[in-house]
Amino acid sequence: MSAGEGTQERELKFRCQGLDELRDRLIELQAERIAASAFEENVIFDRKSELEKADSLLRLRLDARGARLTFKGPATFEGDLKVRTEHEITVDEPDAARAIIESLGYERVSGYQKYREEWRLGGVIIALDHTPIGDFAEFEGDGAEKVARRCQFDPETAERRNYLKLYKDYRDEHPEAPADMVFP
Repeated sequence: MSAGEGTQERELKFRCQGLDELRDRLIELQAERIAASAFEENVIFDRKSELEKADSLLRLRLDARGARLTFKGPATFEGDLKVRTEHEITVDEPDAARAIIESLGYERVSGYQKYREEWRLGGVIIALDHTPIGDFAEFEGDGAEKVARRCQFDPETAERRNYLKLYKDYRDEHPEAPADMVFP
């Protein structure tokens, strides 16, 4: 891959009534647990809403593995599968990365937290996300639809919104909720 190409993120996301049932199903299917549940802090940056208007995202994520800076381009859909160009790098010094981002005129516009546990089945990564607004499962990679079906999810019911849009809609219904999607 040459510089600037990025990768194609291919993803399905579903609201879950409980992660325990999905975890049990993954064990039945002999999926490999690749990361225990760990806390994530995600900070979103934008400049005069230009990324939001372009359906793009600039995120700095801090978790048990360190820090990563990610750019995601606009989403398209292949059937029910969300496809986005994604560029991601590991960041050794998140404070310095944030200073660079802010020096370029980007500002922190929002943030969200979650606990994420990851599994792999074939070439598909399955993320079990516990968030302040409920539990979600994400299936990412070639074959995501097939693995989702094996885990008893219907791809036609996949959630098309990202966590930022989900939380915006949540706040519309719960105006007392904090500005960021954070745990109490």
